[in-house]
Amino acid sequence: MSGVLVTGGTGTTGRTLVQVLRAAGVQTRAASRNPAAADPDAVRFDWNDPTTHGPALDGMDRVFLLPPVESVDPLQSVGPFLRRAQRAGVRRLVMLGSALVLPNAPSAVEMAAQVRAQPGGVVLRSSGFMQNFLRPHPLAEHVHRHGEIRTAAGDGKLGWVDARDLAASAAALLADPGVDARSDYLITGPHGMSYPQAAEIILAQTGREVRVKRITEKEQAAAYHASGMPTDFAAALAAVERGINEGREEQVSTAVLELTGRPPRAFSEFVSDHPHEWTQ
Repeated sequence: MSGVLVTGGTGTTGRTLVQVLRAAGVQTRAASRNPAAADPDAVRFDWNDPTTHGPALDGMDRVFLLPPVESVDPLQSVGPFLRRAQRAGVRRLVMLGSALVLPNAPSAVEMAAQVRAQPGGVVLRSSGFMQNFLRPHPLAEHVHRHGEIRTAAGDGKLGWVDARDLAASAAALLADPGVDARSDYLITGPHGMSYPQAAEIILAQTGREVRVKRITEKEQAAAYHASGMPTDFAAALAAVERGINEGREEQVSTAVLELTGRPPRAFSEFVSDHPHEWTQ
């Protein structure tokens, strides 16, 4: 048996990736902590429970790897899984990484290096998700309830990408394990965009006015923590906004076009695709 194991198979990117692969006729196993009972190809997978890793990998020769979220030390869980995947003969392993490097999280860098060193290992370094503007993400919740974006990123720009384009890029690498690939791709949208620019696009597309409130890094860390994030991860994520404000994260690539044959979606198209999100 061969096929693709999609960890995080019910998440923002994984759910779409599963749909794209199955539509293309690829045997796909959706792995998550709470697998859907109605899906015969769903399996339980928990980074904190290594006993779930072997059964999830059994018979699969390709893997989409979503590391533990909200962790500054993901390698502790991912390292043993990588070694298990290599022993199992996995031929293509695509990891969802981040173009935004969290401060004080060196194991994330080492994790990406270990993936690249694997036979068929590929890291997709994704920019910020446009889906952060959809509920239940804290950013979207605040926009919906208060008509406001609170940010420490100032006028700094980020190459926001639609998770659907990321899933399509991953599918292009996973559908055929023999396809030529680099070990690293920067995945972004078509252009850089600041939060004030996002607010302008939302207004132009939907008529919904969204204010941008500039707050400090410390205030943002406290807000992330209040939304349920661990303290150390909340602080690291808030520090990323400082980097955006300083212009260190304005990166744009053509990788989506290279991998899928079509350009990535612009934020204006994303906003139009979710009309009910902007009602007050």
